[in-house]
Parts: sequence; C-alpha cells; structure tokens
Amino acid sequence: MAWEFKDGIPMYRQIVRIFERRIASGEYKLEEKIPSVRDLALEAGVNPNTMQRALSELEAEGLVHTERTNGRFVTGDREQLEALRKRLSEECIRRFFRELMEIGMSRLEIIEAVRSWNESEEE
Repeated sequence: MAWEFKDGIPMYRQIVRIFERRIASGEYKLEEKIPSVRDLALEAGVNPNTMQRALSELEAEGLVHTERTNGRFVTGDREQLEALRKRLSEECIRRFFRELMEIGMSRLEIIEAVRSWNESEEE
C-alpha cells in the first residue's frame, strides 16, 4: 500500500482519508483486522502518535472498532459502509462540478458531457 501525503493538510486527516477510501473500496474488508498502530506508522513513515490519532478519529466515525485484546477491526456495519461510500461519492461529484464550472461549463453542459462520455465508453 502506497502512502502519499500532501503539504498543507494535517497528516492525521490525510491518513483518515486514506483509510476511508480503502474501506469504501473494499481494500479493507468488513470486520477485517487492521495492522497495529506501530506497524501502520512504520509502513506509512509517520509517528505512531499520528497514526493513533487517525485511528481514533476512524473509531469516532464508527468505521473501525477496538476489541480489547485482539486489536482494531473494520466495522461490520454495511449501512455504515454505504453511508461512507455515499459521502465520498458526493464529495467527488461536488469537486468535479466545481472544477468544470470554474472553466465555464454549466451544470447542463457537464451532465451532457458525462452522458456523452458514458455512451462512448459503453461502445
């Protein structure tokens, strides 16, 4: 797993986003055990405290949970997973529309461009 970080965004927030995407995509399966804080921090090249903060945030969101002696696991809640996918997809769509509107396209033009692109991809 590649860990890529950008300047200007807190590291722990970027880690949260990476985990959200990996959970939404199925890279981390429902109820799958995730590696330890220490192992993840080493893999990502970050301080263990930073990784701990990110995982605590994911727990607060309900995407992971801790079993006292067994470690951390991805949620088994399918509704939680669907809500995550919906939120992430809405964020992508919002960004997509904002960027295209910045270059002068109207919402209708964007929708038509997507429709046209989709039809050409199906062929």
